[in-house]
Amino acid sequence: MNSRQRRGVILLLLSVLCAFGVFAGVLSVISDVNSKVGPEVTAYRIKTDVAPYTALEPGQFEKFSMPKRWLSQNAVTDLAVVNGKIAVTQLKRGSLLQDDMMVKKPAVGNGEQEIAIMIDAATGVAGKITPGSLVNIFATFAGKDDGEVDQSRIIVPNAKVIDVGQITALKPDKNDRDRALTQAVPITFALNTTDAQRLAYAESFAEHVRLALLGNGSPTTLRPGDGTYTLDEDKNK
Repeated sequence: MNSRQRRGVILLLLSVLCAFGVFAGVLSVISDVNSKVGPEVTAYRIKTDVAPYTALEPGQFEKFSMPKRWLSQNAVTDLAVVNGKIAVTQLKRGSLLQDDMMVKKPAVGNGEQEIAIMIDAATGVAGKITPGSLVNIFATFAGKDDGEVDQSRIIVPNAKVIDVGQITALKPDKNDRDRALTQAVPITFALNTTDAQRLAYAESFAEHVRLALLGNGSPTTLRPGDGTYTLDEDKNK
């Protein structure tokens, strides 16, 4: 073997060694990336904005993959969990879907029925009443006859809210031309038949219907005489 051949063999061996070196370097980089990133898992993000208290559906979300190590513990990885759930706050487009963004929709119990009324947005508990809240429903009635006093009544104590709609502009009724344009919120309750009738009556004949949110969902215990109020009660004190 002459000197030229020896140089060729040496260069060939060096090329092979360099190739092995590059390959080992690539494997090292891949291993380092895998150790930092790890395997990927499926997650979901919101496709379009979702309003608070809106029922959630699979079509509102899109699937994507991300490294498992960067995924938060309460991130949703199975879209089946949204069934029967509602949003508890405004969900923004592109946000990662997480468990704390939704709650189970309140259900109607045995002997209860759904009934919805429009509550004046200015006189209700704006923004604080949510599905699952307990409220006292007040109605004020004007005295119709001479000598009959105006009266405020708790027509339904401890009413369970199961849905809260969007603020809606109301136009004056044909038979109520003095009523100014106002805003109201449709609120749905789960009530027994008697309480549903009381609420329907108040919506039709009361001057105003208002809600009082009960703190921490604690029910009210009414003592005798607590259900009604007139100004005469204070005048006589």
